[in-house]
Amino acid sequence: MTFLEGVVFFILTICFLLIIRIYVVIKSGSKYKPGTKGPVAVLIVAGSGGHTTEILRLMDSLASAYTPRHYVIADTDRISEEKICTFENSKLSNSESQVHNCPQFTICRIPRSREVHQSWSSSVVSTLNALRFSIPLVFKLRPDMVLCNGPGTCVPLCLAGLLLGILGMKKVLIVYVESICRVHSLSLTGKILYPISDYFFVQWSQLRDKYPKSIFLGRIV
Repeated sequence: MTFLEGVVFFILTICFLLIIRIYVVIKSGSKYKPGTKGPVAVLIVAGSGGHTTEILRLMDSLASAYTPRHYVIADTDRISEEKICTFENSKLSNSESQVHNCPQFTICRIPRSREVHQSWSSSVVSTLNALRFSIPLVFKLRPDMVLCNGPGTCVPLCLAGLLLGILGMKKVLIVYVESICRVHSLSLTGKILYPISDYFFVQWSQLRDKYPKSIFLGRIV
């Protein structure tokens, strides 16, 4: 075997082992039960507009055990922060409601993966840039779960969470809730995250029939 053939064989072996590791990490999600030993640290991805409204409705139905809550928004999003603070302050006592970024919740910002009407080619570059900020953030917070419902910003954050598991540092549960607006087909974000999510919720039976891995519980947001 020549040196070049040896290098190619080594690279292919590493790629093969990496694929197996990714498969094992993804499949282990159904066995992982966060919260059985205490509170669940959750990273919530809030997009602009309807995405934030829907994710906050979902958060309102979760038990108080989901704490601390780390919200991540795009650095160009000026509206979601106000909505999140209003929502969280309504759940806190009067003494805590005056403290911004109190221990129960934090708000973090990363670059947006894709702006409205941005070309797909430039979106690849901006997503990689967002991933550059997402990896250190997720590695620092080490959430038990990433909860998202469609904004492009959640893609690099979910990939960073998956990387934690691949490296054997911590299993991060990836939970995706498809928008109520998606009746017959998944959003682009949904199509990207469908293979790597641990729990993938859809809100129309038509999607459940098309995507057997998905979970249909009716309208949940």
